[in-house]
Amino acid sequence: MADLTNHFAGIKSPNPFWLASAPPTDKAYNVNRAFEAGWGGVVWKTLGEEGPPVVNVNGPRYGALLTPDRRMLGFNNIELITDRPLQLNLQEIRQVKRDWPDRALVVSLMVPCTEQAWKAILPMVEDTGCDGVELNFGCPHGMSERGMGAAVGQVPEYIEMVTRWCKQYSRLPVIVKLTPNITDVRQPAAAARRGGADAVSLINTLNSIMGVDPVTLTMSPATGGMGSHGGYCGPAIKPIALNMVAEIGRSAETAGLPISGIGGVGNWRDALDYLALGATNVQVCTAAMVYGFKIVQEMTDGLANYMDEMGFATTADFQGRALKTVTDWQYLNLEAISKAAIDQDKCIACGRCHIACEDTSHQAITAMKDGQRHFEVKEDECVGCNLCVTVCPVPECITLRTLAPGEVDQRTGRAVSATPADWTTHPNNPMRKAAQPA
Repeated sequence: MADLTNHFAGIKSPNPFWLASAPPTDKAYNVNRAFEAGWGGVVWKTLGEEGPPVVNVNGPRYGALLTPDRRMLGFNNIELITDRPLQLNLQEIRQVKRDWPDRALVVSLMVPCTEQAWKAILPMVEDTGCDGVELNFGCPHGMSERGMGAAVGQVPEYIEMVTRWCKQYSRLPVIVKLTPNITDVRQPAAAARRGGADAVSLINTLNSIMGVDPVTLTMSPATGGMGSHGGYCGPAIKPIALNMVAEIGRSAETAGLPISGIGGVGNWRDALDYLALGATNVQVCTAAMVYGFKIVQEMTDGLANYMDEMGFATTADFQGRALKTVTDWQYLNLEAISKAAIDQDKCIACGRCHIACEDTSHQAITAMKDGQRHFEVKEDECVGCNLCVTVCPVPECITLRTLAPGEVDQRTGRAVSATPADWTTHPNNPMRKAAQPA
């Protein structure tokens, strides 16, 4: 039986599924329900310094990008950090940790970018008995205008400075949450490491506007006729997050830095992608808000079943396994040739593959044969681009096959050569003289 026990930045939890700092972790009531459902850990919704309370809008805070059948693709929010008193949050954190000693409880923090502000809040948080702190350097709305959140996360020097303060004034593991609203995520990650961070978490939300009301021609959603850019999350941002996780994992400056993967995790398969690309655990928000806390049971069961089938005893057995297959475009094997193939027994003759290929690609799929509606790949035109596989509504009806060494590519008339394992040294690689990847 697979063991899902997770060890992240010195923090132990029964499984790698944590709830991200967000509305689902705003108070003890929610967190208790989450732990009852089986979540391995939570990151408590971001706390701020003592003083005047944070005021959220009393109107639409959320917006969504939905499919025609109302499945969630993307989610937008303009909610700020917690608007509950600091002492009340600290009191509840202390009690929840006592009640659930086996679960991970990390506290998200955001205070002004001054040494005194961080020095003041860290001992109070550490006194709760929590397992670690996550520095919120990612929030793109509301707080960034006040010099916090993404305003810090976009300046590597600030990240390094504040991280160093936190390591100086606290014994807790320090996790730095990174913003994706930046050109190269490797730079802030490297800054976090230089500051002594025990780990990073990413990604926070992307700056976004969801749309416009067609009747009033005002931004939507809006409060009192006005709206503001918010943070975008949900399934739509997962590919962006995976790329950033991989970039940190394969960079010489940040390789080996523990990563908590965030962005579009809705099931165990999503979690597998993050773990295989180098993350140690994952954090979830949108899926929990849409479907409720019990989705974690499918996540843990699904991941455990996968591990049993693959013969993995722990997640460490496959963590980062896919990272070595990620490279820059210039190092791709240009000798490898793929062709699409249509399983006629599964084909429903909808014609989507033909239309997509005929109108926008390589005219490599027939529409008729012997006067009958029939779809078949013309290998002499197919470049293996994968478009037909993507648009086909029937799973595994269209697949790609890789031509074997010696097989003739009907499009070029050349036989596929046997290529060495290291394509970067192959004489046919036009980039072979370029600097090799680290």
